[in-house]
Amino acid sequence: QVQLVESGGGLVQAGGSLTLSCAASGRTFSSYRLGWFRQAPGKEREFVAAISGGGMYSYYADSVKGRFTISRDNAKNTLYLQMKSLKPEDTFVYYCAATSFGRLGSSSPREYEYWGQGTQVTVSS
Repeated sequence: QVQLVESGGGLVQAGGSLTLSCAASGRTFSSYRLGWFRQAPGKEREFVAAISGGGMYSYYADSVKGRFTISRDNAKNTLYLQMKSLKPEDTFVYYCAATSFGRLGSSSPREYEYWGQGTQVTVSS
């Protein structure tokens, strides 16, 4: 089992940057495939990015490709999401998630077992 805690959200102007972190508990962090999702009130959770257990493979939603970078530090049990060139439409609650059985690079929330509590990102115009 793994517990996830996000941090780093906040208010930023359009065009700015922000880095989210997701700290995980547990001794088998590297065995989990990880992902970032985001959600607006009343909307479905949408995929942002995913990364393999070793960090070699990463996957992105078209809407963030070229602007966001997912990475992980298995020695620190931490997942990151670097966000650049932020737009007002990137305003969401961002969640990190972990899976031990989901497909590599899965964009389906149903394939992730564990979730953080979320961190709000607000981009002002």
